[in-house]
Amino acid sequence: MRIGCVRQSQASALGHPGRRRHPGTTPASGDPRVSPHAIGSLFAVIGVICFSIRPVLVRLVYAYDIDPTTLLALRLGLSLPAFAAVAIWFATGPRRVAVTPRDWLQIVAIGLIGHYVASWLDMAGLQYVNAGLGRLILFLYPTIVLLLSAGFLGKRIGAREIAALASSYAGLALVLLPSADLDGQDVLRGALLIFGGAAAYAVYLVAASQVIGRVGGMVFSANANIAAFVASTIHFLLADGPSLLDLPLPVYGYAGLIAVISTILPVFIVAEALRRVGANQVALIGAVGPVTTLLLGTFGLGETMTRMELLGAALILGGVMIVTVKPEAKRQT
Repeated sequence: MRIGCVRQSQASALGHPGRRRHPGTTPASGDPRVSPHAIGSLFAVIGVICFSIRPVLVRLVYAYDIDPTTLLALRLGLSLPAFAAVAIWFATGPRRVAVTPRDWLQIVAIGLIGHYVASWLDMAGLQYVNAGLGRLILFLYPTIVLLLSAGFLGKRIGAREIAALASSYAGLALVLLPSADLDGQDVLRGALLIFGGAAAYAVYLVAASQVIGRVGGMVFSANANIAAFVASTIHFLLADGPSLLDLPLPVYGYAGLIAVISTILPVFIVAEALRRVGANQVALIGAVGPVTTLLLGTFGLGETMTRMELLGAALILGGVMIVTVKPEAKRQT
């Protein structure tokens, strides 16, 4: 009996008489800790916004009569120093990562699909459609990601993901309908090119999440982009395009912004998001991308948004909230 009284007195002196600390709180403040899922979701949102700036910048570059092959070679060329530095650091530095020959082959193949093929198709399509419509078509990739993940990786599509898809893509339909005038062949050509880019990007997301789990996001992203740079340079040389040193000065400025804001930063951020929350969650959160591009297109390119598009934007954001906000587990009494 006396031992029990002593323990109770000690607990009272610490300010917590007989109270167990909740596993999700810190000892000092009692504030909930930030979960890995929340951090991964935040990374995905930031990466998506950075990627969503790209079509607006690409449309601005096309005002100077630049073809997509030249622009992609310039973008990846300006990005190369950053990716090469990261690759060298992880190959020779104190945090050296061992990569097997099988992983090297997969990194190169996935890099070509995601950073070369998907990027070129997207840029080519943006010659024919505006930034908002192009981003809406590209962001159909979450449906492809979910099907690939379920079919090849055995991942279960839960009720929350289905609800998020329903909300997100109902919103996408509302945003798409006012501007989806596919009567012109140029618009149809652009839509098909960008949809091909969406399919390539979906394959990239699913395949990349597996390799990143083995070699890490930094190693994967750096070397995948180097592989894409080599492919884009060969494509540029074979296409016999204009000299990269004889372009209008604003093109270099826009290409630099694309390289830093819409290539280097989001590539590493999204790779980390893939590691933390997986391809399905990143794809669903990516539905916020078209809304970002529509807003940027409105203020940067003079594209307009109707009330139906605003309603669609709200539904898309609602779908993202379904994914990112997890219900708390019921406490046992």
